[in-house]
Amino acid sequence: MKTFVYSDPHFGHDAIIKYESRPFDNVNHMDKELIDNWNEHVGKNDLVYVLGDFSFYNLAKTEEIVRSLNGRKRLLLGNHDRGHSLTWWKKAGFEDVYEHPICYGGFYWFSHEPMYVNSHMPYVNVHGHIHGQKYESEQYVNVSVEHTEYKPVLFEIISARFQKEHENETF
Repeated sequence: MKTFVYSDPHFGHDAIIKYESRPFDNVNHMDKELIDNWNEHVGKNDLVYVLGDFSFYNLAKTEEIVRSLNGRKRLLLGNHDRGHSLTWWKKAGFEDVYEHPICYGGFYWFSHEPMYVNSHMPYVNVHGHIHGQKYESEQYVNVSVEHTEYKPVLFEIISARFQKEHENETF
């Protein structure tokens, strides 16, 4: 089983294409590419942490998308996800839903919005929310799809950067 992180797909959000200069003709094209990219990288038994802003669709369409994606899915609520309850998101197909940042592996903080960390703190913040922007500090990893070629990122690639094994490897 592999673990992936992913943020801000914005399924069904036509305006995000213009806002973030996404390379898609329309929302249907974007949704299809996001699903294809996900399934190309994520296996049936893999685990994906979605760090927010998953879908702008109703429950039925969101369920359809979640079912079409490989792997087990966990959602950390983003600002656009909070219009629905934890139960709604579980009905949509997420095995777990988190309202607040979670600590993964005792060292990595998964959050939707970037959290405050500084060089004196022994943590790395893996986040989304700011799309094409990026913080200068090495303690932040932005996994918004705009930074990941619109695909989930294997967590081992992120952790390897901080273990110095693959410090120059990119997504």
